[in-house]
Amino acid sequence: MVTGVAVALPAISYSQEEYALLEGNDAKQRLIDRIAACSGISRRHVAVSPLLDDVKHWSTAARMCRYQEEALPLCKDAVASALTETCTDPADVGLICVTSSTGYAAPGLDTRLARDVGMPSTVQRLLVGHMGCLAALPALAACANFVRTQKRSAVLVNAELSSLHLQPPPWDSSQQLVNALFGDAVTATVIQPELPTGVGHGLKIIDVVAQTDTEHEDYMSLTVGDHGFRMGLSPRVPEVLERHLPTMVGDLLSRHSISLTDVDWWAVHPGGPRILDATESSLGLPPEALAASRHVLQEHGNCASAGLPLVVEELQHRSPLAPEQYGLALAFGPGLTLYAVLLLGV
Repeated sequence: MVTGVAVALPAISYSQEEYALLEGNDAKQRLIDRIAACSGISRRHVAVSPLLDDVKHWSTAARMCRYQEEALPLCKDAVASALTETCTDPADVGLICVTSSTGYAAPGLDTRLARDVGMPSTVQRLLVGHMGCLAALPALAACANFVRTQKRSAVLVNAELSSLHLQPPPWDSSQQLVNALFGDAVTATVIQPELPTGVGHGLKIIDVVAQTDTEHEDYMSLTVGDHGFRMGLSPRVPEVLERHLPTMVGDLLSRHSISLTDVDWWAVHPGGPRILDATESSLGLPPEALAASRHVLQEHGNCASAGLPLVVEELQHRSPLAPEQYGLALAFGPGLTLYAVLLLGV
């Protein structure tokens, strides 16, 4: 079960108004202003600010080096906070799983992070890479399977620094949308066999499902190039979600003899306002159901795989899932793939 989530954010942040001024020029200012105004975002944290570093023409190698420099201290802060919050001794951690679509190295964050926070040299390691925004859920499922079979604790780290991947201009409307949406964050989630003494609430992982629509695989992409990773996002993604969500969620809930009205707690990846609108409308949810997701989007932007854990952390602080209540976590990413995890409050 999930017993705690902690967050670490880069020190630098800027508002959408500052972003629009930075990105704009006379020819495209109206488009940029409109994208920023409709993004649902107020402010984003970034490890590398375009106000301070001209990252656009950096090589992929330079971006990967900077990722290691920026991500490790943030990961250490998040993991230390999560372990403290859950009263977990780092020496008792059996698995560390690092998830990212924005930075890689070997040896990398997993070995250095385990060493620096005091995990044993025998800790098992897992890297979940390049799965995009949905990666938090398959990674969580892998950690839960380890905890279930080994009866030891696992730590899941989602470390996303999308600011490192600003592409060289010119930017089309799709790239302008990507530039306006993504922010940086690191989250650490502790998964344990039982709820530790002194920890108020936990989330038991009941079931996991996925649905991939390869017919529309080109709607969402993450392509490695000479100048970092180019993110592609079609405006038609919400249409695909609306088509698949009711059946996928309905089948998941029916397997456990429950319905949508039995779900009291919704953690939906804050991919953008239209993603959240499509989820809300297709499932017939009341506006308040996705309030935490919209709040995270407003305060942080789309933080790729760290976005959903940010929502879980927000929900567990504002309205923890009560014992025997059901919750549902949803995330979406390249494939085009939808993931859902059914949770039960403990």
